[in-house]
Amino acid sequence: MKYLSAIFFLFTVLISCNAPKKGNVTITTNIKGLKKGTVYLQRIQDTALVNIDSITIDGDSEFILTSQVQEPEIHYLYLDKKDGKQYNDRIDFFAEPGEISISTSLLDFENDIKIKGGKNQEKYMEYKKMLKRFNDRNLRIIKENFEASKQKDDEKLIENDKAYKNLVRQKYLYTINFAINNRKLEVAPYITLNEVFDANIKFLDTVASSLSPKVKKSVYGKQLIKYIKDRKAKEK
Repeated sequence: MKYLSAIFFLFTVLISCNAPKKGNVTITTNIKGLKKGTVYLQRIQDTALVNIDSITIDGDSEFILTSQVQEPEIHYLYLDKKDGKQYNDRIDFFAEPGEISISTSLLDFENDIKIKGGKNQEKYMEYKKMLKRFNDRNLRIIKENFEASKQKDDEKLIENDKAYKNLVRQKYLYTINFAINNRKLEVAPYITLNEVFDANIKFLDTVASSLSPKVKKSVYGKQLIKYIKDRKAKEK
């Protein structure tokens, strides 16, 4: 009898270990070149970054992670390579109910990323592509500024300062317009909060007012509206 109980217990454990994970988001992932390591699926809960799923890789670079979401929400794919770096191997993406496909490489984890997901992710990638152009231009200005400082070229320094201010203005206007044009998606309040939170309050108000009723009630919509309200109170 004890033997049968032990067999039944072992069978139950095996079933539970191999049972499919529950969730309304299925993330099929392939990290080319990865042979060993641990991959974590993370998201923000109560201002803290928490692990919601994970897998230990031992030879197979293809795997599946799952999540349960009520609405589109930013998630993070974190590769722990035991190299002491906590932030360099992390990818952010919009998770929403359905299938998501992520592929990248061990060699260049963040830059080789390709993601197929929902509408928010599609627009988020579009925005990040443009944001990279702004960042690349900013780096060029910093490099030119460094060289001008070494050569004590005041004229060039003044020129670079104007170029930088113009670049910032372009980035802010692009982000505000992008958010307004995508007001029916949760990506709109998210990028506003994360990229141009210190913009003129009138611009932020315009974004918040333009959001669809559904997005206003989303977690990022509520955060944006609360942020604007708190900022107005401080500026009085």
